[in-house]
Amino acid sequence: MNLLTPGIGIIGGSGLYEIEGFTQREEITPVTPFGKPSDAIVCGMLCGRRVCFLPRHGRGHRLLPTEINHRANLWALRSLNVRWVISVSAVGSLREELAPRHVVLPDQFFDRTSRRDQHTFFGGGIVAHVSFAEPTSAGLRALLAKAAKAEGATVHEGGTYVNMDGPAFSTRAEAEVNRKLGFDVIGMTNLPEAKLAREAEMALATLAMVTDYDCWKIEEKPVSAEAVMAHVQANVALAKAVLRQVIGQIPTEANWPEHRALDGAIMTDASLWPPQRIEALRPILARLLPA
Repeated sequence: MNLLTPGIGIIGGSGLYEIEGFTQREEITPVTPFGKPSDAIVCGMLCGRRVCFLPRHGRGHRLLPTEINHRANLWALRSLNVRWVISVSAVGSLREELAPRHVVLPDQFFDRTSRRDQHTFFGGGIVAHVSFAEPTSAGLRALLAKAAKAEGATVHEGGTYVNMDGPAFSTRAEAEVNRKLGFDVIGMTNLPEAKLAREAEMALATLAMVTDYDCWKIEEKPVSAEAVMAHVQANVALAKAVLRQVIGQIPTEANWPEHRALDGAIMTDASLWPPQRIEALRPILARLLPA
């Protein structure tokens, strides 16, 4: 498969790549300096574009949120010349108007996770601080909004995704605090993907599919895995339809602001970069290395 044209990555459930029109399918498991990705990456052609699907929790949903090797996942996608990433994520709603089976396109994150070392490719002799004030790609969000609306979805553009560790769902006290702080949806996986995508100069947007009201809405049953999965299954068909709509609209040239996120971000002089770190980060640093 031709890797010269920038590809599109889809991170989500394993069922997403069973999508009408997906052809030339092959499974690739890149060897990464950060360990194994969640599963093999399923690559192929969809709507005339090279698309790479990565099941976030592994096929069969085998990985807890805190067990996901986000660095291996995003490094693997970048090594396949993926430059746009659509993260399809199940989320809990913290707002009455964000109802189950609605679509939310977050434009902000709030970090309540505890594993900072897993959220960056850098360190080990190369220090970088990327801009993250606008953590998702406005261009990609706009395309997703248009596609989701065309499929008849109720779409909420913008909002803050608060990322917790899990795997247990929130207590009512936690849910109330998150609501009072003005957050809109809650999940366990998306923030590290967004941070690493930015460092790898990939434009990422989240297609957040609401599955529940967390546990703050006391007139309803508290969120359970069984209830979440019922809405997840209903959302899969919508997600596939949105992906079919949007894939062909994504540009073929990687020239968005996110594709130059490392400009001015690396604090360590290139003459001091350790050779082993250069090799480990070659897919990410390639644009900045001597020809």
